[in-house]
Amino acid sequence: MSMQLDFGFKDEVNSFLNDIRESKMGSFEVAMRTVLVMRKLVGSTKWSNAKELIELIRKVGKYLTLTLEFEGLVQNIIRRILKIVREEYAENIGNEDNSGAESLQNILMINKKEEDDLTQTTHGLKSVVIDAINEFISELETCRENIAGQALEYIHSNEIIMTLGYSRTVEKFLKNAARKRKFTVVVAESAPFFGGQKLAVSLAESKLSTTVIADSAVFAIMSRVNKVIVGSHLVMADGGVMAANGTEAIALAAKYHSVPFIVCTGLFKLSPAYLCGQNQENFTGFLSPENIAMFREGKTASKVRVFNPLGDSINAGLVDLFISDVGGNVPSYLYRLLTELYHPQDYDL
Repeated sequence: MSMQLDFGFKDEVNSFLNDIRESKMGSFEVAMRTVLVMRKLVGSTKWSNAKELIELIRKVGKYLTLTLEFEGLVQNIIRRILKIVREEYAENIGNEDNSGAESLQNILMINKKEEDDLTQTTHGLKSVVIDAINEFISELETCRENIAGQALEYIHSNEIIMTLGYSRTVEKFLKNAARKRKFTVVVAESAPFFGGQKLAVSLAESKLSTTVIADSAVFAIMSRVNKVIVGSHLVMADGGVMAANGTEAIALAAKYHSVPFIVCTGLFKLSPAYLCGQNQENFTGFLSPENIAMFREGKTASKVRVFNPLGDSINAGLVDLFISDVGGNVPSYLYRLLTELYHPQDYDL
């Protein structure tokens, strides 16, 4: 897909894509870099009204999402930026036409104008959109702190908490609870990447009682666990979760033993997409299986198919609670949050 953009901005986009391909960027880094690219797009390209800006953002968004096939976070950020543009445009139209007066009639008229025509020129739209994007950046920067600040409400003394892999959100959440609570953390190592070992070292350095277990031991230990707290890479509209390898096994074991399964996630990870069994491969990527299965050349090896997915998909029925930067919510409430985060016309980029 060609991009009708100036060369300097195209370099910015390609640099962002290369950084994602060549390094293991976390969810927060991917989201932040996407916002910064979109902010530069708004500020450095020429457009005369909201319609042209939305079309420009959509063009870059399609380029990014087609290139980053399995990176749903990029799509979420683009949808959020589109919602910001629509809101700021509607607010500017309302201020110009109604002198800031707010009423049900005015709100309906503003929404009608936005649906019918986004081509009306508004003074200072670029500056207010950039200011709103800067507020969104501040929201992202404080996301983990807001989630960690709720830790004492969910973790109590002498509990055994299970987690897996390495999630900086969960790490901060557990460390914040450890300031006033004494509890034990059991960390599944999450092979083949073994992020759990990294998390266990970090927790142990903070004087938190930590035990590392193999992924195969999860079910055996689950009966002694009080809560399971994990991070996520993406949260689907129905409450399904894309997370690290081994998360589904823990979720199934927790369901069997009636152990609460809690997901710590920022709202920027909430996607309007749904996860279906028929297209599950569209939501996760696959890596080379050489790290998990080493076969020698031979007749048998040529007949073996080995899959090494980047993550697991967890059904919404296995999740009890989501802890986000705005509080705790059950999976059935996520549809309400979607209406606040994204505009329905932007669900499909």
